[in-house]
Amino acid sequence: MSPNTSAANKQHLIHSHAHEEDIPGTVNLNAAEGDDTGYGQALFPVPAEDPNDPLQWSNFKKTMILIICSFYSFLANAALIGPSPYIDLWAEEFDISPTKASELISYPNLAFGFGSLLFVPLYLKIGRRPVMLISLIVYCAGIIGASQCTTYGGLMAARVIHGFGSSVCEALPVQLVNDIFFLHERGERIGYYTVCLCLGTFASLPAGYILAGGYGWRLFFYVEFAFGAALLVLAFLFVEETSYDRKAAMLISTVPIDDEKASDGMKNQGLVERSDAGVPPRKSFVKTLSLWGRIDHDVPVFTMMARSFTYFLVPQALWVIASFGINIGLLALAYSYTFPILITSPPYNWTVASAVVGYALAVPFTSSSDKLAAYFTKRNNGIREAEMRLGVMLPAMLIGPAGIILYGIVAEKSLHWVLYFVGGGLSYFAAYFYFSFTLAYAVDSYHSNTSEMLIAMNLGKQYAPLTIIFPALAQTLLRYVFACSRTLRRMS
Repeated sequence: MSPNTSAANKQHLIHSHAHEEDIPGTVNLNAAEGDDTGYGQALFPVPAEDPNDPLQWSNFKKTMILIICSFYSFLANAALIGPSPYIDLWAEEFDISPTKASELISYPNLAFGFGSLLFVPLYLKIGRRPVMLISLIVYCAGIIGASQCTTYGGLMAARVIHGFGSSVCEALPVQLVNDIFFLHERGERIGYYTVCLCLGTFASLPAGYILAGGYGWRLFFYVEFAFGAALLVLAFLFVEETSYDRKAAMLISTVPIDDEKASDGMKNQGLVERSDAGVPPRKSFVKTLSLWGRIDHDVPVFTMMARSFTYFLVPQALWVIASFGINIGLLALAYSYTFPILITSPPYNWTVASAVVGYALAVPFTSSSDKLAAYFTKRNNGIREAEMRLGVMLPAMLIGPAGIILYGIVAEKSLHWVLYFVGGGLSYFAAYFYFSFTLAYAVDSYHSNTSEMLIAMNLGKQYAPLTIIFPALAQTLLRYVFACSRTLRRMS
């Protein structure tokens, strides 16, 4: 900014000349003089010269938004899978079969998958902030309703309501990462979100302990509601609207130049940046609390719903769905249903801590794909390809299968608990890489169509019963992704 700007209002506005090439996912990150950089490369997307552009927000603001959205994903997934130890209890209380009682787990999961079909186009239409607040309110209403139900039908209705209402919690954090973070930060930030998402699948462990401690199943929902209500307050205070028309702002921030006053370089561009005096002020805190987002009248909600299904035909997106399916089907469901029974019962009597070790060990690697992509970008003369981050997944391709095989052998033969610990840790260590970096790769590949792609991914990965076909599908698609992905992105 201008040195004449007062200290009270001074804010460094980020500048960059990076740009996307004709092929989606291919970005020129060569830095010009005066550009802000990350890993020595120009920042992308290029932010507007406006402190209200989400890319210009402070790191504290961005981090708070990421934490709140990630924790919401944890809570919502915990509410879906967590009550699984109560199936037999519900069968006895409602005088139904265990198979019928298990529908109280499966149907909310189905509603959770289909909810994104409505909420994702909706947050593009009316804004991220109002949709998140509406989602949290519906989630809390469903949770507290579930805690008060005395019939099977009532509990099913409440469970479906909170499952459907919270469905946006998996798409919205990725969308927000796409909105507020630069390309070189996305892998790490999506990694943090993924940790919260996956830890939610372990909620059946504390639920089992609540039951073993002599408390009723309703306590689980009371705890969920308490955290959900607190999260609603935090979201109202800190999650500002991130939908921003950057192209329009950039057009306003430039004016035609006078040929006599312009330098040769400016003549070529035909534009000159607006002076600091024309930079709009940052919104006040009170204005950021508005319940209304940015309404985009150009978003075709129903067309977007239909168009999202076409991403099942895109190999990159289908590979991500298949990879998620493997880990959800073979890991999340298997561990969620067998781990609480095996590891918390004699002769092991192990604690909840063992369930999170695999992800905890993987957390230091959250930025590894960003660093690897930056290294290959430098070697490629500043041209970034979406596939450059995928190399970090090679160790996971070996570690993951080894872990799940070890876990199965230990479960069958009731071997020492240390081997449960090792097998589970290896499996979830590898799963973290699949969850985080395949998703970051997909976002890089189709940055402008992230929302539609997220609908397809959430629908695809939620229906884990189909995962019997996913291992072969993922293996086949992996070859195409590495060999032909750039060509496929050009064709798209």
